[in-house]
Amino acid sequence: MAAPKFKVFHNDEQLSESIDKLRNNGIRDEDIYILAHDNDHDRRARKETDANKIGVKVTGMGTAMKNVFRGKGDKLRSKMKEIGFDASKAEQLEEELDKGKTLLVVTNQDEVEF
Repeated sequence: MAAPKFKVFHNDEQLSESIDKLRNNGIRDEDIYILAHDNDHDRRARKETDANKIGVKVTGMGTAMKNVFRGKGDKLRSKMKEIGFDASKAEQLEEELDKGKTLLVVTNQDEVEF
């Protein structure tokens, strides 16, 4: 399986445009994910774009249940690992999310143009 591809965004409009581009290039919705720290921002971005929330479907019931007891950063890092990031990359990306940025991730693709 190909490593997940990602791009970090500061701007919801650019994020939405990239998701539209991915879809137009044939990327399936189930391979597109948005991760963000800010719950309101995360919900708003997903609602506007219909992109997936990483949940039980991807992480499996065991991880989803464990995440209930973790802090936000731990949850996001755990979920990034579930979709294919190694621990150091998950840590690095979570630091970007700490700065209020949003992460767009595409799985199951060899090449992606955002």
